[in-house]
Amino acid sequence: MQVTYTSVPTPGGINDDFVIAGERFVVVLDGATQLSESGCIHDVPWLVKRLGTQLATAIVTEPDASLTSILAGAIERVCAMHADTCDLTNTSSPSTTVALLRHQGETVDYLVLCDSPLVIETTDGKVQAYTDDATKHLPGYTQDDLRKTRNQPGGFWVASTKPEAAEHAVIGSLNAADVRRAALMTDGMSRLVERYGWSWSRVMDVAEAEGPAAAVAAVREAENATAPGTFRGKQYDDATIALCREFIS
Repeated sequence: MQVTYTSVPTPGGINDDFVIAGERFVVVLDGATQLSESGCIHDVPWLVKRLGTQLATAIVTEPDASLTSILAGAIERVCAMHADTCDLTNTSSPSTTVALLRHQGETVDYLVLCDSPLVIETTDGKVQAYTDDATKHLPGYTQDDLRKTRNQPGGFWVASTKPEAAEHAVIGSLNAADVRRAALMTDGMSRLVERYGWSWSRVMDVAEAEGPAAAVAAVREAENATAPGTFRGKQYDDATIALCREFIS
């Protein structure tokens, strides 16, 4: 599997996204903006780097494990890294979305937790986005609303301090021979579709023909041309895309 990717922070900011890839896998994480009084001495990049590394290690060393169990185990191990220094019961502990793709033999497996979508184009030309859209159905979006609904039944689930969050991920498998290309991205990248009217195919076409950096440049161009307050949420965001091709067994 060939993987090309880029990850760019918000202009002038620190990148809370993280990508790690190998011959047979790619992991994309989008760390959530830090809420106040998190009970943790670590920042969001600390979490995403360690969780991403734990996921990559498990994917390589546990080839027969399900992606759900791999994610649950990775969350548990990262929790153990700071259980002695941080309050892991705090509902505002650092957290992240997760998107995984694994090519193993004749199968392509995927997992999506929260709003970092995975888009797959099959050899018959069909394009399907796999996403966890729970964050689009919350009763409110203030910091207090997010604390009350995060990692709770009826709310939304992210990778943070509860390994059981993995059970709420969107998972699936496809025949590798049926997959032409796939793209994993954070919501700072997928806003090209969700805000600015692009198609998923167009995003992948640009990333494939001109490189992932060209797709991110298109996001920045659209953001720059949009008046602040036009959409709910931040005008700018960290943007990450990983394009996967050549699923050869």
